[in-house]
Amino acid sequence: MVEKHITEQTAIFFSVTKWVFLSSLIGVLIGATVTEFLKILAYGESSRSILPFEYYYTLPFALVLTVWLVKTFAPSAEGHGTEKVISAVHKADGKINVSVIPIKTLATVLTIFAGGSVGKEGPGAQIGAGVASFLSSLLKFHKQDRKKLVICGISAGFATVFGTPIAGAIFGVEVLIIGVVMYDVLLPSFIAGFAAFTTAQLLGIEYTYYNMHFMQNISLDIVLIAKVVFAGVFFGFVSDVVITSVSHTHTYVKNLKFSSYTKAFVGGVILVALTLMFGEQYIGLGLDTIAKALNQDVSMGENIHWYTFVLKTIFTSLSLGVGGSGGVITPIFYIGATSGHFFGSVIAPEHIALFAALGFVSVVSATTNTPIASTIMAVELFGIDIAHYAALAAVVSFLISGHRSIFSSQILAMRKSEMLRVKIGEEVENINISLEEHEMNKIEKLRRKLHKKNKKR
Repeated sequence: MVEKHITEQTAIFFSVTKWVFLSSLIGVLIGATVTEFLKILAYGESSRSILPFEYYYTLPFALVLTVWLVKTFAPSAEGHGTEKVISAVHKADGKINVSVIPIKTLATVLTIFAGGSVGKEGPGAQIGAGVASFLSSLLKFHKQDRKKLVICGISAGFATVFGTPIAGAIFGVEVLIIGVVMYDVLLPSFIAGFAAFTTAQLLGIEYTYYNMHFMQNISLDIVLIAKVVFAGVFFGFVSDVVITSVSHTHTYVKNLKFSSYTKAFVGGVILVALTLMFGEQYIGLGLDTIAKALNQDVSMGENIHWYTFVLKTIFTSLSLGVGGSGGVITPIFYIGATSGHFFGSVIAPEHIALFAALGFVSVVSATTNTPIASTIMAVELFGIDIAHYAALAAVVSFLISGHRSIFSSQILAMRKSEMLRVKIGEEVENINISLEEHEMNKIEKLRRKLHKKNKKR
């Protein structure tokens, strides 16, 4: 008995030592690589001023060039990044072509420079996963170790982009399978996230954190809790609209009988026209608008209208649908914060910033099916005082959004309602949903009763 115990503890010790070393190494490498991506992106954005005209006029040409780069050199770099990594983990044992790293960097910089409504976290996660996959192939790792290292790459890339090492680690292990947290990858993901985050800070990356400590002055009361639950329901429906819009736009554009270059150019022209109609606040990363929505000074959000999050959804869907390269989570932050700002202005004008912050994390929770990572992100970005509200809104929105995801390759491992019949183990894009037989019988009985009542009348 003692011998078995010693054997077990020795094996675990060597396993932990192995993954501490590997995840630290990969975290440092990814932190350095993604830092270079962020610096190139920042340089690209600051270079817009050299143009003798508005930078977004270059969007049709930038989208065409982006499509050419991706099609020619790295087809797997298409889209918003994280989706391709999830697919690689589930279908290719974590194998990712190393060409993704430079091509994804260049394509994303081009798209964002020209004003495409995309984010930087998807490319960060894909670049991180690409580095991890390359190192695994170089060292001839077993496929199981390669998959674990690639998941660490997702976590490290996410942590480097947003400066949220704990949320980044949880996101990497939560985003792959809906309803399952992969505990065997938790330790290396945490270490990789911290190592990448620390490396990025040492190399000069500065992160934005929002001062929400005023929240400590708000006592827990039933009315506010009820409003937060209601907000979670609202954010769930907003998330459903976002998922549907991005998915349907991509499918519609893909089915058009034109070349991908024509679609990219025409899509860019439409985005330029929309920008001239509605303003520049809907293009690019939109970080200024997010900051205004989260500001405690209500006057800062005067330009945020009830339809702001709707327009951002349209701009993002079109940017990605016609071939733009970049992440989808930064636009989702924008959509969440501005929809929360609108909700707060209607339901609780005294707590607009609170509901903007709740929207920021809840729409991410629902669109990506990551309620735990989203709650932790709220704590890392806004402070511990918001934790209880964020957890409530994030979980409610996650449930309300249904069995859908912005990442169609996620695998379902749970039902969000016992009333529904859903096949576990399927990818989200292949899921068929129906009511359980006993629930259908209840509805049929109710329909008959109503029919009889109507007849008597």
